[in-house]
Amino acid sequence: MPDSRPSRPLSALPSAGARLAAFVAIIVGGAAGALIGWAFVDVQCTGTCSTQTAIGALVGGVAAAAGTAIVAVLVLRAMGEWHELGDRRAAGDVAARRAAAAPSTTPDLGDGDGDGDGD
Repeated sequence: MPDSRPSRPLSALPSAGARLAAFVAIIVGGAAGALIGWAFVDVQCTGTCSTQTAIGALVGGVAAAAGTAIVAVLVLRAMGEWHELGDRRAAGDVAARRAAAAPSTTPDLGDGDGDGDGD
């Protein structure tokens, strides 16, 4: 019987694609937050407000990137656990098939039908 275990070692580490997607999401979230922070200050300010709008953009960008990073980490952890459970389930299925293929060590209770119930 061929062994159907995964060729990669068991790990909760998310794939490189998932990590790249999380990184891009953090960058996009930070950029959106910076734009919102800049616009929020720009609407309220009259005259030359370059320092204030820059601070608004910085605060908005950092806050949005931090929030997106928290969500991304939680999603990556959940994906890692989900894949790890799938790997464990697959490994358990292999063990179950091996146990089913092995000869039974359960004694028959004497009625000869092999169900072990004795009648």
